[in-house]
Amino acid sequence: MTTRTATKRTADDQPFHFNLDAVQAEADLTPFRVHWGGRRWEMRHAEELDVWKLAEDADAGDAGTVLTVLRIALGPEQWPDFKKVGMPQYKMKALFDAYKAHCGLGESGASSDS
Repeated sequence: MTTRTATKRTADDQPFHFNLDAVQAEADLTPFRVHWGGRRWEMRHAEELDVWKLAEDADAGDAGTVLTVLRIALGPEQWPDFKKVGMPQYKMKALFDAYKAHCGLGESGASSDS
């Protein structure tokens, strides 16, 4: 009696319509660096942030969105220490506006005047 062994595919030989693996960022993904609380902080460019993590807190409102973006951009290495510094709202607004400008993002508001 002969035994059969399963053949393992090493490459996808089926046709596809779009190769997402080949997509490259159009923007320069230089990190955003900020000095705060006597220390330098480095935030990943917004275009690099994981959309699934961002979507988890999508219902958190504007403040929740800002905090989620900062948490993910700073990463688990910096975020705990960053929160310890404390931050007035006017500085948070200035920080997020500067970060959006660095990343080439437009207005983040949910509504528009048009």
